[in-house]
Amino acid sequence: MSFPRFTPRQLCAFVAVADLGSFAKAGERLSLSTSAISQLVSELESLLGFRLFDRTTRTVSLTPAGREFQSSAKNVLVHMELAKATADDIRNRAAGIVRVAAPLILASTILPAAVKAYAKSHPGVLVRIRDTQVEDLIGTVNKAAVDLAVGPDQPVSEGIARMDLFRSPWVLWFAPSHPLIKRSEVTWNELREHPLVVAGRDYERTISLTHNEYHENERITPVDIVDNISTAFGMAAEELGLVIAPAYVGLLGRRFDLEMRPIVEPEVTRQVCLYQSSTRAASPAAEGFRDHLISWLAGKDDLGQRARP
Repeated sequence: MSFPRFTPRQLCAFVAVADLGSFAKAGERLSLSTSAISQLVSELESLLGFRLFDRTTRTVSLTPAGREFQSSAKNVLVHMELAKATADDIRNRAAGIVRVAAPLILASTILPAAVKAYAKSHPGVLVRIRDTQVEDLIGTVNKAAVDLAVGPDQPVSEGIARMDLFRSPWVLWFAPSHPLIKRSEVTWNELREHPLVVAGRDYERTISLTHNEYHENERITPVDIVDNISTAFGMAAEELGLVIAPAYVGLLGRRFDLEMRPIVEPEVTRQVCLYQSSTRAASPAAEGFRDHLISWLAGKDDLGQRARP
């Protein structure tokens, strides 16, 4: 492909003279001397191979060829301005697409609220949320399927950077009619007396390892492990079991009219992290949303830094 050899400055000079009918006035518009404008137009005519203006001592008018070329020249300049504006938006994190992976509960509650807050100041940035299984979070970043991932603490491989976002204690959720409604907190030992439901397979890694000082017959074993937290909450609402989950899922749990109580002795917490590639440069839009998410989460006091009834 061969590219034209004329420059934007030459096109600007031509369009200005065509619009104003004067080399002197074109020079004033572009903050150039009349001779500089004349030189730019002459260079453009030489490159094009035809005259653009008929000149006399008093008037300047477009030639037929100049009139035909005028609209194309203006279109080129318009698209160059659009390209410059787009580049400015990208550089200033005001435009672009950001893909963020997160498990269901984070993808359906915390991230939409963060995206809504970001859109108010960055309407040109499109943030796409992808709900992903916890065990697949790192893989989506590795494969460049997403720019960022948010989820529970996971071991990372080379090429993945992990940043702590917030900690959330594991708490108990149950129907308002349950006898535990009278309690302000519940111990892990007491939970052995009740049927328990958990969502997600990482319960074993997070909870069981915390209690590895107990004998096998003293460990707390749930009666059911389901894939989705909404299923667990539905079971709790129908009094089929008590749900153990991190406090931040309360953003969804309250929609089921469930009660929450801290679990103590000991308090067990889940670390929520942000993951991104350490080998691929993030786009300005992704960097902008990442920085927003970090600061936005730091200002939230309802994500379970400390469980409260």
